[in-house]
Amino acid sequence: MTPFGYAVFAIVALSLLGLPVGHAMIAGSVLYLYLKGLDVGTAAEQLLNGMYTSYLLLAIPLFILAAEFMNSGPIMDRLLRFCNALVGRWRGGLAQVNVVQSIVFASMSGSALADAAASGRLMQTMMTKDGRYPASFAAALTAVSSVIGPIIPPSIPLVLYALVADTSIGYLFLAGVIPGLLLGAVQMALISLQAKRRNFPVEAAVPLRELPRVTWEAFPALLMPVILFGCLYTGITTPTEAAAAAAAYALLISALLYRSVSWTGFYGSLMTSARTTISIGMLIAGALVFNYVITAENIPRALAALMKGYELSPLGFLLFVNVLLLVLGCFLEGTTILLVIVPVLLPTAQTLGVDPVHLGVVAVVNIMIGLVTPPYGLLLFMMTKISGVPLKDIVREVMPFLGVMIGALALVTFVPDLVLFLPRLLGYKG
Repeated sequence: MTPFGYAVFAIVALSLLGLPVGHAMIAGSVLYLYLKGLDVGTAAEQLLNGMYTSYLLLAIPLFILAAEFMNSGPIMDRLLRFCNALVGRWRGGLAQVNVVQSIVFASMSGSALADAAASGRLMQTMMTKDGRYPASFAAALTAVSSVIGPIIPPSIPLVLYALVADTSIGYLFLAGVIPGLLLGAVQMALISLQAKRRNFPVEAAVPLRELPRVTWEAFPALLMPVILFGCLYTGITTPTEAAAAAAAYALLISALLYRSVSWTGFYGSLMTSARTTISIGMLIAGALVFNYVITAENIPRALAALMKGYELSPLGFLLFVNVLLLVLGCFLEGTTILLVIVPVLLPTAQTLGVDPVHLGVVAVVNIMIGLVTPPYGLLLFMMTKISGVPLKDIVREVMPFLGVMIGALALVTFVPDLVLFLPRLLGYKG
């Protein structure tokens, strides 16, 4: 094998043996440098240059911290009451609430796993109480609704894409709004069809006179995306500073308004955020080093030449990207795909004139669908642990949702204006 072949083999082997993927990529890259007779210290140089010169990366721990503060105390209960007041009166209303709360919580967490962890157990208990919904359906719905979170801003995957593609995070955040709402809409439409066929229950309607009070109780939490977008698009702050403002606001309303953060809870939020940040950080570090190896092997340029030889149109390229990322999403973790695979595709996209903001949203939607695609979907495993439902039962309930979400992905791919309408409205020239 070539040095690159040995490096890939080492990464796969070490990952299968249980070493974290980030560490495995660093080890494989060091092996490549050694076999090529290059300075192995280049790995440390690439890691340090990438991690400590990117101001944008600071936004990731700050968004994670904001979500941790918002998860504390009664905030989720107030948001659920607000969502129930909006859609709970429909047949299958509690299932619709599950989707709507994911859309609302998306504006705070930026992470599908955080969304599922925050509301998963509570929604599972509420939906299965007194046999209202099958436990497998409740678990599957929580998993698929959670994928909306990282598409609607703030979005940690979009931050990572902005890092590797050198694209405006502000325009990427705007571009994710309509596709995220579209995913929620197709899920709610499918629930409406299933509710009639499976005779799902109708929840007690919240009186209209109660709606102002329920909205007021949830209003401080609902104000978070307004603050975030206001900071970003008025030019008051950079994306990283906007993330810091979001974290500070989340702490203020949790500690002072809702009085739900104790010193112990504050310390726990910091520790949880730190652990999550470290796990993402090691993946980024490994990807930075391995991307140097990929560049040294001229793989992006070779792929661009190969695609040019096939004379692919921009739409044909996007179809290829969809198929590739959907297949990879069945086996690889999303962050790895974003940091290792997407950079290889970017030169070809630039050559073909594919808009980088459109490509970023298409890639992130693909990766989010991968979180609920068997056999590796992380959200499926998480909901298996939370609900106690066998994986095969959850997968059976997930399949119809996968169908409509892939349909929404096709719309996002074929109709770029769904992605680019809001960014162009605010000055994007792409």
